[in-house]
Parts: sequence; C-alpha cells; structure tokens
Amino acid sequence: MSSLTDIDKRYLEKLLGMGSGYVLDFSDNTYGEFFARHKINIHGPKFQTYGTSKAKKMRSFWEQETDATVGRVLSEILQSYEADCELNGEEVDRKIFDKCTLIVSRLLGRKEKVHQPATEENFLDSEFTIPNVGKLPIDAPAIPVIEARLDEARRAMKASASLSVIFLSGSVLEAVLLGAAQKSPSKFNQANASPRTQDGQVKKFHEWSLAQYIDVSCELGLLKPDVKKFSHGLRDFRNYIHPYQQMASGFLPDQHTAKLCFQVLKAALADVAGER
Repeated sequence: MSSLTDIDKRYLEKLLGMGSGYVLDFSDNTYGEFFARHKINIHGPKFQTYGTSKAKKMRSFWEQETDATVGRVLSEILQSYEADCELNGEEVDRKIFDKCTLIVSRLLGRKEKVHQPATEENFLDSEFTIPNVGKLPIDAPAIPVIEARLDEARRAMKASASLSVIFLSGSVLEAVLLGAAQKSPSKFNQANASPRTQDGQVKKFHEWSLAQYIDVSCELGLLKPDVKKFSHGLRDFRNYIHPYQQMASGFLPDQHTAKLCFQVLKAALADVAGER
C-alpha cells in the first residue's frame, strides 16, 4: 500500500484529469500497454475494486502497490504529461505539476528540485557538449561525413552564414535520428506521433520529415522536451533549400536563428548519446 495521502491524491487527480473517469489522453489500449511496460496488468480484476474506468483503476493501483512501484509509474506519467503539453504547445499547470513532482519524489525516496520552466534565453545560455560521434547511432562509414559537417557548421557560425548553419545542423540531426529509428524500428513505428499515410500505415523512414523525427524521438524519451520546444528553426529545413519555397514562407534566418539551431543540434546529440 502506498503512502499517498488524501491531499496527494487530490493533486494527482487534478493534474491527470481523473474527474471524468479518464487519465490524461490514454485509451484503454495505450493505458494497458503503458502499465504492461512496468509488468502490471492494470485491466486485471486486481485493480477493479472501485470500477472499470481508467481513473478508478488508478485509484485502486495507488492503494494496493508499494511506494516504489507507484512512484516509478507516476514518474513516467508526469514526464508524458509535460512532454505532451510542450509538444502540443499547451501550458503546463506548473504549480500543480511541481507539487505532484515533489509527491513522486517522496515516494521514490529522493529529493527533487522544483522545475524551472525552460526559456529560449536559458536554453541558449546552457552549455551542451557534442559527444564523440562514434557513440551516435550511425553507420561507421558515415562518421567522417558527420564530423566534417559538424566542423563546417562551426565555421559557418563564425562566418555568420546562418542559412548554412541551419542546413548543416538539420542534416546531421536527421541522419542521427534516422540511425536511431533504424536501430529501434518497432518503437518508432508504434509511436503515436509516427507519420501515417491516408490508409493509416506508418510511412517509410525515408519519407519522414525532420520535425516528425523530433516529435517521435521526444515521445520515446530519446530527446528531452526542451529540444522539441526550441527546434522550430530546424523544422522543415529541407524545404528552404529551394529559394522559391523560402521566398513563399518569408523565412529570413539570422545569427540568432542559427545559434538556436546549432544549440538544438548539440543538445539533441548529447541526448541521443545519453550524456545529458
């Protein structure tokens, strides 16, 4: 039995939208799959003591499982909540979210600092180190090509060649995320954000856009939400190789845009290499 208090549960229920019987935007299938990853059969009779809605099963889960188990599950749910909000451009209910984060941290026996919202300024001021390229999910023959593009991007930054920085950063990031997808195809193909054809089939990886690779990688936890939040300068970068497409969009990159894009690249590579 977990040590969640009545007040704890009220905060959690508010954040997870459990008043109407739901839990976030989980369907019955995704709810079962989520708990199955933690080796829990949430749809089994054990957790139907209060009823069969997702919210009622969650309340039963809180009562029957240990602090460690409840904390581990809730920790991932909170990450999903925060990522979904940022991916959809919604505001995180920060006061309640921070309170729930502290509750989960207590269950897990750790001290947690209250999250400070990411801003473009503090993202740009952060220090991100590009990892050893050999740690990235790319084929060995591609390593010198990636290293050369990274070096060229650095030189372009110094020369204020903003458009070049964006193209080079985008090409490197797309290559790395494609490599990650090819190493874990089932995970990428089963993600909610995976791009699909009109008949519902997941598109082939070579048909994905960079923005779609970023969305799915964030959903899978390969990239942190701040990368998604500040990746707008890299989205659809390939289209702007064509001058008329750039003219139609009114896209006018400057040094600030270039710096943001290169910072996104550095942070993303560190995420993929497991160094951030």
